[in-house]
Amino acid sequence: MGLDIGDKRIGVALSDPQGILASPFTIIKRRNEESDIQAITDIISLHQVERVIVGLPRSMDGSIGEQAKKVEALTERLRGQTRAPVEYRDERLSTVSARRLIQDARNKKARYDDAIAAALILQCYLDEEY
Repeated sequence: MGLDIGDKRIGVALSDPQGILASPFTIIKRRNEESDIQAITDIISLHQVERVIVGLPRSMDGSIGEQAKKVEALTERLRGQTRAPVEYRDERLSTVSARRLIQDARNKKARYDDAIAAALILQCYLDEEY
């Protein structure tokens, strides 16, 4: 499972059972930390997720900014709620790349850029692991 955690939405991607291809799955509209974590853990349980890859939005110079600190705080709570290992992945520009993919596909009505960003984060991880 890949996660792209923003202030208003969480993009979710899942891979195939062999861990080869990541696909956008859904977008979770953020309400509060408790319900956000519950929604994520529900997906983990329902889809028997073995590993969670969280995009960490580092600044362009590689430092940890305010948004990355928020992502780290939510991720630490998530770690306490699941047995699946949770890892970070640098996600600089993943949403920008996702928007370019959507634009290239000429599907301007689609608003799945966060889920696509999560898929890109997960796919980069899968490509390095396998």
